[in-house]
Amino acid sequence: MVPMPVSETNPSKPSARLARTVAVTSGKGGVGKTFFSANLATALSRQGLKVLVLDADLGLANLDVVLNLYPKITLHDVFTGKAQLEEAILPAPGGFHVLLAGSGLVEYSRLTPEVREKLLEIFEAVKPRFDVILIDTGAGISDVVLYAVSMAGEVVVVATPEPTSMTDAYATIKVLCAQQSREKMHLVVNQVARPGDGRTICQQLQQVVDRFVVSPTGVVPKLQFLGDIPFDPSVREAVRKRQLLLELHPGSPAALGVNQVAVRLLGRA
Repeated sequence: MVPMPVSETNPSKPSARLARTVAVTSGKGGVGKTFFSANLATALSRQGLKVLVLDADLGLANLDVVLNLYPKITLHDVFTGKAQLEEAILPAPGGFHVLLAGSGLVEYSRLTPEVREKLLEIFEAVKPRFDVILIDTGAGISDVVLYAVSMAGEVVVVATPEPTSMTDAYATIKVLCAQQSREKMHLVVNQVARPGDGRTICQQLQQVVDRFVVSPTGVVPKLQFLGDIPFDPSVREAVRKRQLLLELHPGSPAALGVNQVAVRLLGRA
């Protein structure tokens, strides 16, 4: 169940609940994962939830670019003790909050014990303060990505209909099942040509998973289809203007698709 919204508006003060934690990941870059995460956070916020997006793409972060933010304080400053966590939690245009990672920091490109410890410490500290935390991971199956995913209770895999994207999505699902015993994962298919294509792709991917993937406990993982998002020129315009699609073109087909995903994620469809 999703926690009920809290009345507290200051994200630096804890609530009595722990957030629902969702990792948004992808097998390859360029599928619109971060753009989707930001707009999904907007849609969830409009459902009355207190939402945080944690940018876990350490070293190659671009959530700040998507949101047109110029942060003076990032996770790097919290990691190094130069700033307090509360100073790094920033309001975003869509009515949610963000914890932004630094870009171009090679020291965070691999999972050292220090990175592991500090990321988990920060994650545990923010969990009581929000209703939903979206962890926007990097792409692929690096140690940093897999560790970021491991912190979340749920996983959303974002893919496109391109064969390379589907192959990499399958690889991600296989690794998450083998290493984390994930038995359920959500799937969102972005940039579909026709309504319903995403569900067909999910079914095809499930058939491959049924044949070749099994968890250490002997369970075949199940893909839960959250929705598809149509190819939409409005997305390119929003990216170019560094604005949220749900604010720039709230009635566009892609925006409606993101809203539908949010509703299904909350179990309100």
